[in-house]
Amino acid sequence: MLRRHIFLLSLVSAIGFTGTVQATPAVGQQAPDFSLSDTGGKTVRLSDYRGKHVVLEWVNPGCPYVRKHYNSANMQGTQKEVAGKGVVWLAINSTTESHPDYLAPAQLARWMAGQNAVPSNTLMDEDGAVGKAYGARTTPHMYIVNPVGVLVYAGGIDSIPSARADDIKTAVNYVKQSIEDSLAGKPLRNAVTRPYGCSVKYKS
Repeated sequence: MLRRHIFLLSLVSAIGFTGTVQATPAVGQQAPDFSLSDTGGKTVRLSDYRGKHVVLEWVNPGCPYVRKHYNSANMQGTQKEVAGKGVVWLAINSTTESHPDYLAPAQLARWMAGQNAVPSNTLMDEDGAVGKAYGARTTPHMYIVNPVGVLVYAGGIDSIPSARADDIKTAVNYVKQSIEDSLAGKPLRNAVTRPYGCSVKYKS
């Protein structure tokens, strides 16, 4: 009886809002393609960037963990460093419109500009479909897709799961490390790590 109860709980947790089981990709599997509008209204598809490495960053400016990495310029520095290696960076906001943290596209664009952030695009995912397809749980939650569309990294931006900016200088930046490994054709030293931050404010 207990086993059946556990099975049912597991099944319910995997059911999406369409009533069908939602399978999120594992590292080593094909990354789900998607199409989203950026803060300027341009349609962006992941498949547009086939042939390049792509970093996906789940962002919510209302989250103290996000502010840790932006107020310290760690996120922007990471964006700039990997962009210099030809990597595409897509920041994705899956905050639902009904949540107090929600920023309309123009507001989010102003916030990113005020932070001197340099993602290739900042994308709006108000219905949460893309976030749920990837299993994004936190802001930030980081993913890397390789040039053939395979998910090669999923997890945190770094190795110290705290909201303290002072921890950044001693943490391993997993995004930088993973891009370095992947560009060199090496197995990633840390392909799956613990994501940390605030919960993604999905539409209920």
